[in-house]
Amino acid sequence: MEAYESIGGGSPLRKITDEQAEAIEASLAARGVDAKVYVAMRYWNPFTEEAVEQIKRDRVSKLVVLPLYPQFSISTSGSSLRLLEDLMRNDQALRMLPHTVIPSWYQRPGYVRAMADLIEEDLRTKFSDPEDARVFFSAHGVPKSYVEEGDPYKEEMEECVSLIMQELRGRGVQNEFTLAYQSRVGPVEWLQPYTEDAIEELGAGGCKRLLAVPISFVSEHIETLEEIDMEYRELAEEAGIAEWGRVPALNTNATFIDDLATAVVEALPFVGTVAATSAQQSRALVPMSDVRTLLSTYDAEDLPLPVPEQSLWDWGWNKNAEIWNGRIAMAGWVVVLLVSAAQMLTGGSVGAFLR
Repeated sequence: MEAYESIGGGSPLRKITDEQAEAIEASLAARGVDAKVYVAMRYWNPFTEEAVEQIKRDRVSKLVVLPLYPQFSISTSGSSLRLLEDLMRNDQALRMLPHTVIPSWYQRPGYVRAMADLIEEDLRTKFSDPEDARVFFSAHGVPKSYVEEGDPYKEEMEECVSLIMQELRGRGVQNEFTLAYQSRVGPVEWLQPYTEDAIEELGAGGCKRLLAVPISFVSEHIETLEEIDMEYRELAEEAGIAEWGRVPALNTNATFIDDLATAVVEALPFVGTVAATSAQQSRALVPMSDVRTLLSTYDAEDLPLPVPEQSLWDWGWNKNAEIWNGRIAMAGWVVVLLVSAAQMLTGGSVGAFLR
């Protein structure tokens, strides 16, 4: 509760997500795709179940599922796909609905350009010596055991950072960079280095200028506005880092939005196939496929989220409960983008899921 109060009493995530859906719908319309976009969330309105019922009422005949997570993980996109698979399994109409999932899109050129644009701009405007600032990518962490059991998240994240830095190098930006992982909970080991440890180590090593990049977050919310902007900034200052900057989340960045719309259009020919790989998916570790195939391949064990430590059973809104609730929500939301398109390709209606 304290964390939400510190950013104005609530998260802007829902509002931004609605704006992203509207922007993608407009981008699709500009391409001649008469589409309607729906948003579905796991832990707040509109729930995935509500969106699915609207899909049925609208008689959507093609569905593209587009999670708003750039990189695929069984603890983020996979968590939301579990729910969608369950809904499909228990509903005849949904079970027969042709669909495909774009599991990750970190490698898409529009996304890479949009991130590089933001980083380049902030390096130029937020530091007294831009060339001396370190680019600090802070990604949402996942348990290390998931990666050891086949979760592609770490590899996709590292390739994502590499692609962005390649784009920046091509523009003459030669700054050093670091990738670290934030938001861990529970007693199990998560991906390292942890963001707080990396910041302290950089400060101890003489780093004076740091540009934080929330690489796995495409909307402003509590983990950018409170965890990064407040907690990590304070930690950086205590570690001796004199100049701090933070790249904004993409939100409705035009380059980013247009690229997602393009991804949906490119996925349409593959709706209803068991698995598909397009030119834009060629670099992806997880190719487009249907919900069941993806889960059977990457989440066969239905891996649980780690249990919070210490105050798990304490009553009330303690700090651990707030963190656990927030992390579950982060791991579970699928921006369900349902594109209902009239008379396109086969003349039917098309659906696409976003986060």
